[in-house]
Amino acid sequence: MKPSFKWGILGPGRIAKKFADAVWKIPYASIYAIASRSSSDPEQLKHTFNAEKCYTSYEELAADTKVDAIYIATPHRFHYENIKLCLDAEKAILCEKSFTVNANQADELFKLSQSKHTFLMEALWTRFLPIYGQIRQWLDAGKIGDVRLVTSALGFVAARNFKDRLLNIDLAGGTILDIGVYNTALTQWVFQETPQKITAIGQIGETGVDEMVSATFSYENGAAAQFTCTFQARPLGQFAITGTKGMIIVQSHFVRATQATLTVGKKSRTVKKRFKINGFEYQIKAVMQSILEGALDCPQMTQADTLANMRTLDTIRRQIGLWYPFE
Repeated sequence: MKPSFKWGILGPGRIAKKFADAVWKIPYASIYAIASRSSSDPEQLKHTFNAEKCYTSYEELAADTKVDAIYIATPHRFHYENIKLCLDAEKAILCEKSFTVNANQADELFKLSQSKHTFLMEALWTRFLPIYGQIRQWLDAGKIGDVRLVTSALGFVAARNFKDRLLNIDLAGGTILDIGVYNTALTQWVFQETPQKITAIGQIGETGVDEMVSATFSYENGAAAQFTCTFQARPLGQFAITGTKGMIIVQSHFVRATQATLTVGKKSRTVKKRFKINGFEYQIKAVMQSILEGALDCPQMTQADTLANMRTLDTIRRQIGLWYPFE
């Protein structure tokens, strides 16, 4: 690993601060530069992120030859244009979920990444958490037999701020792209295939975005998955994988999980895997390693997986009648 891997951040908001906090605790990594088009105090922003430089345009960040990779944390309405700008500058990119607004955008960007042989990956940090490594071991070892059902629920009560990105149709708001992407991406990770049939229902709120979605996936072998994502309630946040011999339950808020319970017959075993920093460090380290090895993505979150998941999200949005005016 090089002595100092220099990160740039495009869109230094709340989630980007969590990313930066993790980067600074990795000895061989640093936040070199940030770019914000809306900050009224670039110097304060530079201080907050402990960055060497703060640009007021995204173009300047993309052009900086000292930047090894760029983390994009703008609202997903803007991911397509932000990623394209950075890819044109041949910058390695880690982009927050949801990767884009639709699969057509994702497909175009991945083809550009491949033509330029430049790293591009969706930041689905949950897949990199240590507890999911343990779960994968259980699944691969056949501990619960053949997986027959995956269920999950994720949500919170969103503030009725219609200008905020969550409920703003012009910012591609709504539950399915904001949090439902976790339900679908983790379900995809378990089955390692795309559902044969998708059936979804949703509630469209007064701003025109989805405030609750429930969906059922059916697979070729007869297995199924069910999930709900919502801005109107706070479910338990469990992620349950049920097989022919037993089950695995990821307790309370599976997105940032640190423990899981394996139950086979009357015997249960709970494993805890606490974060060393804040949970982002596992994805960050994997991305840096892949970039230095010349890979285009990480095996935990491939471009193919993201594209397949975006197509699933497109199908769900089509079934519930959600399209954005800019599409």
